[in-house]
Amino acid sequence: MADPTPKSREERVEILKGIIEDLHAGADIEGLKQRFADLIKDVEATEIARMEQRLVEEGMPPEQIKKLCDVHVEVFKESLERQKAPDTQPGHPVHTFRAENEALTAVADKFVAALEALGSPPTDAALESGRDTLRGLLDQLMTVDAHYLRKENQLFPFLEKHGVSGPTQVMWAIHDDIRALLKKARAALFSGDASRLLSAGVEAAKTLREMTYKEEKVLFPMSLDTLSDTEWAEIRAGEGELGYALVTPGQGWKPADAGPGQAPAAAPEPSSAAPGGRVPLSTGALTPEQIDLLLLNLHLDVSFVDENDEVRYYSATKERIFPRSPGIVGRKVQNCHPPDSVHVVNGILEAFKSGARDTAEFWIALHGGLVYIRYFAMRDANGSYRGTLEVSQDVTGIRELEGEQRLLDWEN
Repeated sequence: MADPTPKSREERVEILKGIIEDLHAGADIEGLKQRFADLIKDVEATEIARMEQRLVEEGMPPEQIKKLCDVHVEVFKESLERQKAPDTQPGHPVHTFRAENEALTAVADKFVAALEALGSPPTDAALESGRDTLRGLLDQLMTVDAHYLRKENQLFPFLEKHGVSGPTQVMWAIHDDIRALLKKARAALFSGDASRLLSAGVEAAKTLREMTYKEEKVLFPMSLDTLSDTEWAEIRAGEGELGYALVTPGQGWKPADAGPGQAPAAAPEPSSAAPGGRVPLSTGALTPEQIDLLLLNLHLDVSFVDENDEVRYYSATKERIFPRSPGIVGRKVQNCHPPDSVHVVNGILEAFKSGARDTAEFWIALHGGLVYIRYFAMRDANGSYRGTLEVSQDVTGIRELEGEQRLLDWEN
């Protein structure tokens, strides 16, 4: 018999958590749906997010939650379907995300139709005939990367400030799955492997649609319920650096006046300054403008993480190797990386903090070139760890240098 006693939000979250824990333990999904219906008539998106957060805090790996994420949604789907999507105006970040979802879903449908036209099993002749159409649709579909980058670098940092990090880690892991499937489909298209293209392409479109549903029914309502207009304005201000997927943002939305305590914090003034407003450095003194110009013209990607593992700076150069946006400033560096690489980040930081290491380096192939990535432990005069400096550089041209050029030659 159903419990007629009204339940607090905390009690509802605990019930949801128990249902999902039983699901992970192998309980029958239909039985869990009935249990859910008996115990809770309606569930809010924010409660699902809090349930996932609680599971992560209690030790369940995000990767394990990701594996059954679709089943979670299936359990709560009937309740989610009854909820009306909150309205947003053109120009609001959520309005833009939703417009992108509509455009991307339409492309995904066309892409799957084009893939199915290859036949069953697909033939090389059909692939050759439909190659240009498939390439165009796949190129459009791959712009979803901008959509995910804005979630990861603009929206997620603000949710994390409100204690919501578990659901964001799960979503980021699924983003990477979709990216990998799209890349696999693209490689198959260019190699002429019709069967592999069909398999990866259909799976990519399916997973993308499922992610769209989770955004529309869980992420966006929860985010609108959690963040203030001031925070949405900050998210909007940094979006342009990362770009958009198939749509141009509207201009109608204007944030309401910030309430008490909601105004963005002003940048701290230097504790002391040299004459002329210059900041005294270990050698010389520069104005804040000169420091900014110097860092912007290094032709390197520079990021600084302080001793508390929080990102404090990145160089917003015109052509960054890796995308960054203002939302990452103040964010834990662990949350700036895909879940499957966080252990590498933590390993570097632990080695730097303990004094076991002072540097770490990697080099990777990217966009047909070679990128050199170095990490340096920053220590003060007493040798105490004060943070980590990340420096990334495209060394493709440097690697190809031969001989000498001792004279200025501006003709080349």
